[in-house]
Amino acid sequence: MNQMEKPEKFDIEGLRRRLSEGTKADKAGPPAGAEEAEMNPLAKQIATQFREENYSPSIVTGQLRLLEFVSLFGIGLAVHFFLLIDSSPRLLAELFLSLAGSSVAVLFLQISDGYQVSALRTPLRTLPRIAGSWTAATALIAVALFLFRPGGFDFRDWLVSWYGFGLAFLFVERNLVGFGIRRWARNGIMERRAVVVGGGKPAKDLIRALEQQPDNDIRICGIFDDRGSARSPDVVAGYPKLGTIAELVEFARFAHIDMLIISLPLSAEDRILHLLKMLWVLPVDIRLAAHSNSLRFRPRSYSHVGAVPMLDILDKPIRDWDSVAKRCFDIFFSIIALLLLWPVFIAAAIAVKTTSKGPVLFVQKRHGFNNEVINVLKFRSMYTEMSDPTARQAVTKGDPRVTPVGRFLRKSSIDELPQIFNVLRGDLSLVGPRPHAVLAQTHNRNYSEVVEGYFARHRVKPGVTGWAQINGWRGEIDNDDKIKFRTAYDLYYIENWSLLFDLKILFLTPFRLLNTENAY
Repeated sequence: MNQMEKPEKFDIEGLRRRLSEGTKADKAGPPAGAEEAEMNPLAKQIATQFREENYSPSIVTGQLRLLEFVSLFGIGLAVHFFLLIDSSPRLLAELFLSLAGSSVAVLFLQISDGYQVSALRTPLRTLPRIAGSWTAATALIAVALFLFRPGGFDFRDWLVSWYGFGLAFLFVERNLVGFGIRRWARNGIMERRAVVVGGGKPAKDLIRALEQQPDNDIRICGIFDDRGSARSPDVVAGYPKLGTIAELVEFARFAHIDMLIISLPLSAEDRILHLLKMLWVLPVDIRLAAHSNSLRFRPRSYSHVGAVPMLDILDKPIRDWDSVAKRCFDIFFSIIALLLLWPVFIAAAIAVKTTSKGPVLFVQKRHGFNNEVINVLKFRSMYTEMSDPTARQAVTKGDPRVTPVGRFLRKSSIDELPQIFNVLRGDLSLVGPRPHAVLAQTHNRNYSEVVEGYFARHRVKPGVTGWAQINGWRGEIDNDDKIKFRTAYDLYYIENWSLLFDLKILFLTPFRLLNTENAY
């Protein structure tokens, strides 16, 4: 039997396809994963311990790469300016050499696994690797300099000084970083928080395997399983069972969890699929433990915790440096928008204030990232005494609650502009699924009762504009199809996100808003 191709396609790609087809086919009825269950006191107590955000190892190591590159480059320039006499004719050459040498050094450190968390934790043990990478980088620069530049030996003093100070810096800096990382690990600041889904012997074997890894950065927060105590003990390998899968959804929304590890045999495909249909709405990595399985797939199918293999089922969208890039994108274009649109802000505020009584701004509670409730700002478009902060009653054509000025603001979407301040505050992104009011309904049914997987929209921050809006799905939601299509476009955006995609949506938004057919 071929164990390299057939099992993988059936168990992994087939599982993902069935999950996707299931969420598209089930158009109505209570969606999987939307059932809310109150956490028991123990689960709530443990969730509170993990309420604070942790540092992503990828972000920390990325910042370290940048720090070492800038520092080595700066040391090269400092040697030029402070230690060498009459070196101004060589400034451009040494500037280029510092830039090239720093880049090569970071590359060699990466190749030698110098940025692995395990290497950062034990700097003394990995010092030969660090010194070797820096020595190889400066040696390469020296060889290139002496071979291809006439008079290259004139740079000996600068090169030797740069090498010595650079090596001293790396020694001191790596020991300080190692101390910091060990302290963060003890305090739970830098770790990957995981929940085990499924109990019994498979969960016990998984936890024991993780505990045996010397450089394990996984912290098990607890175990969740729908089965009773007879098949799934209340305590497994020293970790308590905190509740059912429905309670896990609430737990993961309250605590900052990075990963869900499903500890079930691959043969239990139907049960795994059932779990995924409940859990895929959460913004976390979902992994299937494969340490005890005899099948072996292609290496790209796996991620590893130490030597423990896991099959990658679903990844958290817009993670690590992607989230940093998106945040920088939001801040930059929000500031540009404020600089360009401040006359519109002032004119709208004056128009609202002078034509009806009440505040200029209207605050509405909406669903944000991971289903958290956020306060969204808008220019007030309704008469104060008729306003509906819950949005339980949707605005319709000719709605008497809307002021004349408010009708224009809503049609032109100017009423949404104050949400740029929500973006700067971090509640929203410029581009993303539009945040809906907490009690928004269609035909007396919440949106989550209409669309399977509706809450998967909240795996990323909501946006001021989005892919659904520029494709015409904006304004009143008066039938089930409208919220279904909006959700479909939102999920497409999440699965295909890129900065270029965001830029395209942002650029098209002013032109598509000219279509006011469904905006009342």
